[in-house]
Amino acid sequence: MIVWAGQLISVLASSMTQFALTIWAYQETGSATALGIISTAFLVPFLLLSPIAGVMVDRYNRKLMMMVSDLTAVTATAGILTLHAFGILEIWHLYIAAVINGLGNTFQWPAYSAAISTMVPKENYSRANGMMSLVESGPAVLAPILAGMLLPIITLTGVLVIDVITFFLAIFALTLVHIPQPEKTVEGQAESGGMLKEALYGFKYIFARRGLFGLLIFFVVLNFVIGISISLFSPFVLERTNQSSEMLGIVTSANAIGAVAGGLLIGLWGGFKRRMTSIFLGEALTGLFLLVIFGLGRSLPVWIIGVVIGGIFPIFTNGASQAIWQAKVAPDVQGRVFSARRMIAFSVGPITPIIAGLLADYVTEPMMLGDTWLAGAFGWMVGTTPGSGMALQLVLTGILYMAVVGFTYAFIPHVRNLEDELPDHDQLQKLEIQP
Repeated sequence: MIVWAGQLISVLASSMTQFALTIWAYQETGSATALGIISTAFLVPFLLLSPIAGVMVDRYNRKLMMMVSDLTAVTATAGILTLHAFGILEIWHLYIAAVINGLGNTFQWPAYSAAISTMVPKENYSRANGMMSLVESGPAVLAPILAGMLLPIITLTGVLVIDVITFFLAIFALTLVHIPQPEKTVEGQAESGGMLKEALYGFKYIFARRGLFGLLIFFVVLNFVIGISISLFSPFVLERTNQSSEMLGIVTSANAIGAVAGGLLIGLWGGFKRRMTSIFLGEALTGLFLLVIFGLGRSLPVWIIGVVIGGIFPIFTNGASQAIWQAKVAPDVQGRVFSARRMIAFSVGPITPIIAGLLADYVTEPMMLGDTWLAGAFGWMVGTTPGSGMALQLVLTGILYMAVVGFTYAFIPHVRNLEDELPDHDQLQKLEIQP
Protein backbone atom coordinates (compact mmCIF):
# COMPACT_ATOMS: atom_id res chain seq x y z
CA MET A 1 0.00 0.00 0.00
CA ILE A 2 2.89 2.37 0.76
CA VAL A 3 4.59 1.70 -2.58
CA TRP A 4 1.22 1.92 -4.32
CA ALA A 5 0.43 5.31 -2.74
CA GLY A 6 3.83 6.74 -3.66
CA GLN A 7 3.47 5.67 -7.26
CA LEU A 8 -0.12 6.93 -7.42
CA ILE A 9 0.93 10.47 -6.45
CA SER A 10 3.91 10.46 -8.79
CA VAL A 11 1.96 9.15 -11.79
CA LEU A 12 -0.78 11.73 -11.20
CA ALA A 13 1.76 14.53 -11.64
CA SER A 14 3.39 12.78 -14.61
CA SER A 15 -0.01 12.35 -16.27
CA MET A 16 -0.64 16.08 -15.89
CA THR A 17 2.70 16.76 -17.57
CA GLN A 18 1.99 14.30 -20.39
CA PHE A 19 -1.43 15.81 -21.06
CA ALA A 20 -0.05 19.35 -21.17
CA LEU A 21 2.91 18.39 -23.37
CA THR A 22 0.69 16.46 -25.82
CA ILE A 23 -1.41 19.56 -26.42
CA TRP A 24 1.72 21.73 -26.65
CA ALA A 25 3.36 19.39 -29.18
CA TYR A 26 0.29 19.10 -31.43
CA GLN A 27 -0.37 22.83 -31.36
CA GLU A 28 3.28 23.52 -32.19
CA THR A 29 3.46 21.04 -35.09
CA GLY A 30 -0.10 20.17 -36.13
CA SER A 31 1.29 16.72 -36.96
CA ALA A 32 0.12 13.31 -35.80
CA THR A 33 3.46 11.97 -37.02
CA ALA A 34 5.33 14.11 -34.46
CA LEU A 35 3.34 12.52 -31.64
CA GLY A 36 4.13 9.11 -33.11
CA ILE A 37 7.86 9.88 -33.12
CA ILE A 38 7.68 10.69 -29.39
CA SER A 39 6.15 7.27 -28.74
CA THR A 40 8.82 5.61 -30.86
CA ALA A 41 11.62 7.48 -29.09
CA PHE A 42 10.29 6.12 -25.79
CA LEU A 43 10.07 2.52 -26.99
CA VAL A 44 13.38 2.07 -28.84
CA PRO A 45 15.73 2.19 -25.82
CA PHE A 46 13.16 0.29 -23.81
CA LEU A 47 13.23 -2.56 -26.31
CA LEU A 48 16.98 -2.60 -26.92
CA LEU A 49 17.96 -2.71 -23.24
CA SER A 50 15.12 -4.83 -21.83
CA PRO A 51 17.09 -8.13 -21.76
CA ILE A 52 19.96 -6.50 -19.83
CA ALA A 53 17.51 -4.84 -17.44
CA GLY A 54 15.90 -8.21 -16.78
CA VAL A 55 19.23 -9.73 -15.78
CA MET A 56 19.92 -6.84 -13.41
CA VAL A 57 16.47 -7.17 -11.84
CA ASP A 58 17.12 -10.86 -11.13
CA ARG A 59 20.71 -10.32 -9.97
CA TYR A 60 20.33 -7.27 -7.77
CA ASN A 61 17.94 -5.78 -5.25
CA ARG A 62 14.59 -5.09 -6.89
CA LYS A 63 13.87 -2.10 -4.71
CA LEU A 64 17.11 -0.53 -5.97
CA MET A 65 16.06 -1.15 -9.57
CA MET A 66 12.77 0.64 -8.92
CA MET A 67 14.62 3.63 -7.50
CA VAL A 68 16.97 3.72 -10.50
CA SER A 69 14.00 3.85 -12.86
CA ASP A 70 12.42 6.76 -10.96
CA LEU A 71 15.70 8.70 -10.83
CA THR A 72 16.19 8.26 -14.58
CA ALA A 73 12.69 9.48 -15.33
CA VAL A 74 13.04 12.56 -13.13
CA THR A 75 16.16 13.52 -15.07
CA ALA A 76 14.12 13.83 -18.27
CA THR A 77 11.38 15.84 -16.57
CA ALA A 78 13.91 18.18 -14.99
CA GLY A 79 15.48 18.76 -18.41
CA ILE A 80 12.14 19.74 -19.96
CA LEU A 81 11.45 21.98 -16.95
CA THR A 82 14.74 23.84 -17.40
CA LEU A 83 14.30 24.31 -21.15
CA HIS A 84 10.73 25.57 -20.80
CA ALA A 85 11.64 27.90 -17.93
CA PHE A 86 14.19 29.59 -20.22
CA GLY A 87 11.73 29.69 -23.13
CA ILE A 88 13.77 27.47 -25.45
CA LEU A 89 11.77 24.23 -25.41
CA GLU A 90 11.41 22.71 -28.89
CA ILE A 91 9.73 19.55 -30.19
CA TRP A 92 13.01 17.66 -30.63
CA HIS A 93 13.72 18.12 -26.94
CA LEU A 94 10.67 15.97 -26.23
CA TYR A 95 12.17 13.22 -28.38
CA ILE A 96 15.31 13.17 -26.22
CA ALA A 97 13.25 13.24 -23.02
CA ALA A 98 11.22 10.30 -24.32
CA VAL A 99 14.43 8.32 -24.87
CA ILE A 100 15.53 8.96 -21.27
CA ASN A 101 12.08 8.03 -19.95
CA GLY A 102 12.26 4.83 -21.98
CA LEU A 103 15.54 3.95 -20.30
CA GLY A 104 13.99 4.39 -16.87
CA ASN A 105 10.89 2.36 -17.72
CA THR A 106 13.13 -0.47 -18.93
CA PHE A 107 13.93 -1.27 -15.29
CA GLN A 108 10.64 -0.22 -13.72
CA TRP A 109 8.17 -2.64 -15.24
CA PRO A 110 10.04 -5.96 -14.74
CA ALA A 111 11.11 -4.92 -11.24
CA TYR A 112 7.59 -4.00 -10.11
CA SER A 113 6.02 -7.03 -11.80
CA ALA A 114 8.53 -9.44 -10.26
CA ALA A 115 8.26 -7.79 -6.83
CA ILE A 116 4.50 -8.42 -6.68
CA SER A 117 5.04 -12.18 -6.89
CA THR A 118 7.24 -12.09 -3.75
CA MET A 119 5.02 -9.68 -1.78
CA VAL A 120 1.58 -11.36 -2.15
CA PRO A 121 0.31 -14.97 -2.45
CA LYS A 122 -0.47 -16.19 -5.95
CA GLU A 123 -4.25 -16.29 -5.39
CA ASN A 124 -4.08 -12.50 -5.02
CA TYR A 125 -1.95 -11.78 -8.10
CA SER A 126 -4.95 -10.57 -10.13
CA ARG A 127 -6.16 -8.33 -7.30
CA ALA A 128 -2.69 -6.85 -6.78
CA ASN A 129 -2.33 -6.26 -10.51
CA GLY A 130 -5.74 -4.62 -10.50
CA MET A 131 -4.53 -2.23 -7.81
CA MET A 132 -1.36 -1.48 -9.75
CA SER A 133 -3.46 -0.78 -12.84
CA LEU A 134 -5.11 2.00 -10.83
CA VAL A 135 -1.70 3.65 -10.61
CA GLU A 136 -1.88 4.12 -14.39
CA SER A 137 -5.60 4.71 -14.86
CA GLY A 138 -6.62 6.51 -11.66
CA PRO A 139 -4.48 9.63 -12.11
CA ALA A 140 -5.68 9.97 -15.68
CA VAL A 141 -9.15 10.82 -14.38
CA LEU A 142 -7.96 13.88 -12.50
CA ALA A 143 -4.84 14.78 -14.48
CA PRO A 144 -6.54 16.44 -17.50
CA ILE A 145 -8.90 18.38 -15.22
CA LEU A 146 -6.13 19.47 -12.85
CA ALA A 147 -3.80 20.33 -15.71
CA GLY A 148 -6.51 22.39 -17.38
CA MET A 149 -7.14 24.27 -14.13
CA LEU A 150 -3.48 24.80 -13.19
CA LEU A 151 -1.96 25.64 -16.58
CA PRO A 152 -3.46 29.17 -16.75
CA ILE A 153 -2.26 29.83 -13.19
CA ILE A 154 1.16 28.19 -12.81
CA THR A 155 1.88 27.52 -16.53
CA LEU A 156 3.62 24.44 -17.87
CA THR A 157 6.67 25.26 -15.75
CA GLY A 158 4.67 24.92 -12.53
CA VAL A 159 3.19 21.59 -13.63
CA LEU A 160 6.69 20.28 -14.35
CA VAL A 161 7.91 21.41 -10.90
CA ILE A 162 5.12 19.43 -9.24
CA ASP A 163 6.08 16.40 -11.34
CA VAL A 164 9.72 16.55 -10.20
CA ILE A 165 8.75 16.82 -6.52
CA THR A 166 6.43 13.81 -6.66
CA PHE A 167 9.16 11.64 -8.20
CA PHE A 168 11.14 12.03 -4.99
CA LEU A 169 8.06 11.25 -2.90
CA ALA A 170 7.74 7.94 -4.77
CA ILE A 171 11.40 7.15 -4.11
CA PHE A 172 10.95 7.98 -0.41
CA ALA A 173 7.99 5.58 -0.22
CA LEU A 174 10.21 2.78 -1.54
CA THR A 175 12.74 3.37 1.24
CA LEU A 176 10.06 2.59 3.85
CA VAL A 177 9.17 -0.86 2.50
CA HIS A 178 10.87 -4.26 2.63
CA ILE A 179 10.62 -6.09 -0.69
CA PRO A 180 11.64 -9.77 -0.33
CA GLN A 181 14.12 -11.24 -2.76
CA PRO A 182 12.88 -14.44 -4.48
CA GLU A 183 13.88 -17.93 -3.40
CA LYS A 184 16.33 -19.65 -5.72
CA THR A 185 15.07 -22.42 -7.97
CA VAL A 186 16.89 -25.15 -9.87
CA GLU A 187 15.86 -23.61 -13.18
CA GLY A 188 17.14 -20.19 -12.26
CA GLN A 189 20.54 -21.46 -11.07
CA ALA A 190 21.02 -23.75 -14.07
CA GLU A 191 21.15 -20.77 -16.40
CA SER A 192 23.31 -18.47 -14.28
CA GLY A 193 26.51 -17.21 -15.86
CA GLY A 194 27.54 -14.26 -17.96
CA MET A 195 25.32 -11.27 -18.70
CA LEU A 196 24.62 -12.38 -22.29
CA LYS A 197 23.78 -15.96 -21.32
CA GLU A 198 21.37 -14.82 -18.63
CA ALA A 199 19.77 -12.23 -20.92
CA LEU A 200 19.14 -14.84 -23.62
CA TYR A 201 17.66 -17.21 -21.05
CA GLY A 202 14.52 -15.09 -20.82
CA PHE A 203 13.81 -15.77 -24.50
CA LYS A 204 14.79 -19.43 -24.18
CA TYR A 205 12.39 -19.88 -21.28
CA ILE A 206 9.46 -18.49 -23.29
CA PHE A 207 10.24 -20.32 -26.52
CA ALA A 208 10.37 -23.65 -24.65
CA ARG A 209 6.79 -23.25 -23.40
CA ARG A 210 4.33 -23.43 -26.25
CA GLY A 211 1.38 -21.94 -24.39
CA LEU A 212 3.27 -18.91 -23.09
CA PHE A 213 4.87 -18.32 -26.48
CA GLY A 214 1.47 -18.54 -28.20
CA LEU A 215 -0.07 -16.10 -25.72
CA LEU A 216 2.80 -13.70 -26.32
CA ILE A 217 2.43 -13.83 -30.12
CA PHE A 218 -1.31 -13.26 -29.67
CA PHE A 219 -0.54 -9.98 -27.91
CA VAL A 220 2.12 -9.01 -30.45
CA VAL A 221 -0.45 -9.25 -33.24
CA LEU A 222 -3.03 -7.30 -31.23
CA ASN A 223 -0.44 -4.64 -30.36
CA PHE A 224 0.35 -4.19 -34.04
CA VAL A 225 -3.30 -3.90 -35.04
CA ILE A 226 -4.27 -1.43 -32.32
CA GLY A 227 -1.02 0.47 -32.81
CA ILE A 228 -2.08 1.52 -36.30
CA SER A 229 -4.78 3.72 -34.79
CA ILE A 230 -4.60 4.16 -31.00
CA SER A 231 -1.91 6.86 -31.15
CA LEU A 232 -4.45 8.96 -33.09
CA PHE A 233 -6.68 9.27 -30.00
CA SER A 234 -5.69 12.85 -29.17
CA PRO A 235 -5.38 14.30 -32.71
CA PHE A 236 -8.67 12.62 -33.68
CA VAL A 237 -10.58 14.35 -30.88
CA LEU A 238 -8.79 17.64 -31.49
CA GLU A 239 -9.69 17.58 -35.20
CA ARG A 240 -13.31 16.66 -34.52
CA THR A 241 -13.70 19.46 -31.94
CA ASN A 242 -11.83 22.32 -33.61
CA GLN A 243 -8.73 21.91 -31.41
CA SER A 244 -10.66 21.94 -28.13
CA SER A 245 -8.34 20.93 -25.29
CA GLU A 246 -11.35 20.98 -22.94
CA MET A 247 -13.15 18.32 -24.99
CA LEU A 248 -9.98 16.23 -25.21
CA GLY A 249 -9.64 16.48 -21.43
CA ILE A 250 -13.20 15.22 -20.92
CA VAL A 251 -12.71 12.27 -23.26
CA THR A 252 -9.33 11.40 -21.73
CA SER A 253 -10.78 11.54 -18.22
CA ALA A 254 -13.77 9.42 -19.28
CA ASN A 255 -11.42 6.73 -20.59
CA ALA A 256 -9.54 6.81 -17.30
CA ILE A 257 -12.80 6.53 -15.34
CA GLY A 258 -13.50 3.29 -17.19
CA ALA A 259 -10.03 2.02 -16.41
CA VAL A 260 -10.44 2.93 -12.74
CA ALA A 261 -13.76 1.09 -12.62
CA GLY A 262 -12.09 -1.94 -14.18
CA GLY A 263 -9.19 -1.78 -11.73
CA LEU A 264 -11.50 -1.49 -8.73
CA LEU A 265 -13.62 -4.38 -9.96
CA ILE A 266 -10.62 -6.64 -10.47
CA GLY A 267 -9.03 -5.48 -7.20
CA LEU A 268 -12.15 -6.47 -5.26
CA TRP A 269 -13.28 -9.47 -7.30
CA GLY A 270 -10.13 -10.84 -8.92
CA GLY A 271 -11.68 -11.66 -12.29
CA PHE A 272 -12.91 -14.94 -13.72
CA LYS A 273 -11.49 -18.13 -12.24
CA ARG A 274 -10.18 -19.02 -15.69
CA ARG A 275 -7.94 -16.09 -16.54
CA MET A 276 -7.94 -16.84 -20.26
CA THR A 277 -11.69 -16.09 -20.21
CA SER A 278 -10.90 -12.60 -18.94
CA ILE A 279 -8.31 -12.18 -21.69
CA PHE A 280 -10.46 -13.23 -24.64
CA LEU A 281 -13.59 -11.43 -23.43
CA GLY A 282 -11.67 -8.29 -22.47
CA GLU A 283 -9.83 -8.04 -25.78
CA ALA A 284 -12.95 -8.57 -27.89
CA LEU A 285 -14.86 -5.85 -26.03
CA THR A 286 -11.85 -3.54 -26.15
CA GLY A 287 -11.83 -3.72 -29.95
CA LEU A 288 -15.57 -3.10 -30.12
CA PHE A 289 -15.84 -0.12 -27.79
CA LEU A 290 -12.41 1.54 -27.70
CA LEU A 291 -11.85 1.37 -31.45
CA VAL A 292 -15.05 0.77 -33.44
CA ILE A 293 -17.66 2.68 -31.41
CA PHE A 294 -15.20 5.43 -30.48
CA GLY A 295 -14.17 5.86 -34.13
CA LEU A 296 -17.77 5.95 -35.34
CA GLY A 297 -18.68 8.63 -32.81
CA ARG A 298 -19.02 12.25 -33.91
CA SER A 299 -20.16 13.71 -30.60
CA LEU A 300 -19.06 13.76 -26.98
CA PRO A 301 -21.76 11.36 -25.63
CA VAL A 302 -20.79 8.58 -28.06
CA TRP A 303 -17.08 9.07 -27.39
CA ILE A 304 -17.69 8.89 -23.64
CA ILE A 305 -19.63 5.63 -23.98
CA GLY A 306 -16.88 4.16 -26.15
CA VAL A 307 -13.96 5.13 -23.96
CA VAL A 308 -15.59 4.45 -20.57
CA ILE A 309 -16.69 0.92 -21.46
CA GLY A 310 -13.60 0.41 -23.59
CA GLY A 311 -11.45 1.47 -20.66
CA ILE A 312 -12.85 -1.21 -18.34
CA PHE A 313 -11.94 -4.32 -20.31
CA PRO A 314 -8.20 -3.86 -20.94
CA ILE A 315 -7.82 -4.05 -17.14
CA PHE A 316 -9.36 -7.53 -17.21
CA THR A 317 -6.96 -8.50 -19.97
CA ASN A 318 -3.79 -7.03 -18.48
CA GLY A 319 -4.47 -8.22 -14.94
CA ALA A 320 -5.29 -11.76 -16.05
CA SER A 321 -2.30 -11.97 -18.38
CA GLN A 322 0.07 -10.65 -15.74
CA ALA A 323 -1.30 -13.13 -13.18
CA ILE A 324 -0.74 -16.02 -15.57
CA TRP A 325 2.89 -15.07 -16.13
CA GLN A 326 3.49 -14.49 -12.42
CA ALA A 327 1.99 -17.89 -11.59
CA LYS A 328 3.78 -19.85 -14.32
CA VAL A 329 7.27 -18.31 -14.20
CA ALA A 330 9.66 -18.98 -11.29
CA PRO A 331 10.16 -15.76 -9.27
CA ASP A 332 13.97 -15.78 -9.48
CA VAL A 333 13.87 -15.67 -13.30
CA GLN A 334 10.92 -13.33 -13.69
CA GLY A 335 13.12 -10.28 -14.31
CA ARG A 336 14.70 -11.92 -17.36
CA VAL A 337 11.55 -13.60 -18.61
CA PHE A 338 9.34 -10.55 -18.14
CA SER A 339 11.86 -8.31 -19.89
CA ALA A 340 12.11 -10.72 -22.84
CA ARG A 341 8.33 -10.99 -22.88
CA ARG A 342 7.86 -7.24 -22.98
CA MET A 343 10.57 -6.75 -25.58
CA ILE A 344 8.79 -9.19 -27.90
CA ALA A 345 5.31 -7.85 -27.12
CA PHE A 346 6.38 -4.26 -27.78
CA SER A 347 8.58 -5.08 -30.79
CA VAL A 348 6.04 -3.47 -33.10
CA GLY A 349 5.77 -0.39 -30.89
CA PRO A 350 8.49 1.72 -32.56
CA ILE A 351 6.88 1.47 -36.01
CA THR A 352 3.13 1.47 -35.42
CA PRO A 353 2.79 5.07 -34.11
CA ILE A 354 4.74 6.34 -37.13
CA ILE A 355 2.67 4.18 -39.50
CA ALA A 356 -0.49 5.51 -37.87
CA GLY A 357 0.68 9.11 -38.16
CA LEU A 358 1.84 8.77 -41.77
CA LEU A 359 -1.40 7.06 -42.81
CA ALA A 360 -3.44 9.81 -41.16
CA ASP A 361 -1.35 12.73 -42.45
CA TYR A 362 -0.81 11.54 -46.02
CA VAL A 363 -3.44 8.92 -46.86
CA THR A 364 -6.68 8.63 -44.94
CA GLU A 365 -7.19 12.27 -43.92
CA PRO A 366 -6.48 13.77 -47.39
CA MET A 367 -8.50 11.07 -49.14
CA MET A 368 -11.51 11.36 -46.85
CA LEU A 369 -11.55 15.13 -47.35
CA GLY A 370 -11.38 14.94 -51.13
CA ASP A 371 -13.42 13.52 -54.00
CA THR A 372 -11.87 10.05 -53.86
CA TRP A 373 -12.99 6.43 -53.90
CA LEU A 374 -12.23 6.13 -50.18
CA ALA A 375 -14.52 9.03 -49.31
CA GLY A 376 -17.17 7.56 -51.57
CA ALA A 377 -16.92 4.14 -49.95
CA PHE A 378 -16.77 5.16 -46.29
CA GLY A 379 -18.00 8.75 -46.13
CA TRP A 380 -21.47 7.60 -45.11
CA MET A 381 -19.94 5.89 -42.08
CA VAL A 382 -17.35 8.36 -40.73
CA GLY A 383 -18.11 11.55 -42.67
CA THR A 384 -15.87 13.67 -44.89
CA THR A 385 -14.81 16.36 -42.42
CA PRO A 386 -11.49 16.82 -40.58
CA GLY A 387 -10.83 13.71 -38.47
CA SER A 388 -12.75 11.37 -40.79
CA GLY A 389 -9.60 9.64 -42.00
CA MET A 390 -8.47 8.93 -38.46
CA ALA A 391 -11.98 7.73 -37.63
CA LEU A 392 -11.76 5.24 -40.49
CA GLN A 393 -8.44 3.91 -39.20
CA LEU A 394 -9.97 3.39 -35.75
CA VAL A 395 -13.01 1.54 -37.09
CA LEU A 396 -11.16 -0.77 -39.49
CA THR A 397 -8.48 -1.70 -36.97
CA GLY A 398 -11.18 -2.39 -34.40
CA ILE A 399 -12.86 -4.89 -36.71
CA LEU A 400 -9.53 -6.57 -37.43
CA TYR A 401 -8.72 -6.61 -33.70
CA MET A 402 -11.88 -8.54 -32.87
CA ALA A 403 -11.23 -10.94 -35.75
CA VAL A 404 -7.79 -11.82 -34.34
CA VAL A 405 -9.33 -12.55 -30.92
CA GLY A 406 -11.99 -14.80 -32.43
CA PHE A 407 -9.51 -16.68 -34.61
CA THR A 408 -7.14 -17.34 -31.70
CA TYR A 409 -9.92 -18.61 -29.45
CA ALA A 410 -11.33 -20.92 -32.11
CA PHE A 411 -8.20 -22.32 -33.76
CA ILE A 412 -5.25 -22.14 -31.30
CA PRO A 413 -6.02 -24.51 -28.40
CA HIS A 414 -2.56 -24.21 -26.81
CA VAL A 415 -3.34 -20.59 -26.01
CA ARG A 416 -6.92 -21.24 -25.00
CA ASN A 417 -5.91 -24.12 -22.67
CA LEU A 418 -2.67 -22.58 -21.38
CA GLU A 419 -3.72 -22.64 -17.73
CA ASP A 420 -4.36 -26.39 -17.82
CA GLU A 421 -1.35 -27.47 -19.85
CA LEU A 422 1.42 -25.53 -18.04
CA PRO A 423 2.01 -26.05 -14.27
CA ASP A 424 2.46 -23.16 -11.84
CA HIS A 425 5.96 -22.28 -10.65
CA ASP A 426 5.28 -23.35 -7.06
CA GLN A 427 5.15 -26.92 -8.29
CA LEU A 428 8.81 -26.70 -9.25
CA GLN A 429 11.43 -28.15 -6.97
CA LYS A 430 13.11 -25.46 -4.86
CA LEU A 431 16.89 -25.34 -4.76
CA GLU A 432 18.13 -26.03 -1.23
CA ILE A 433 20.80 -23.57 -0.14
CA GLN A 434 23.44 -25.00 2.18
CA PRO A 435 24.37 -22.84 5.19
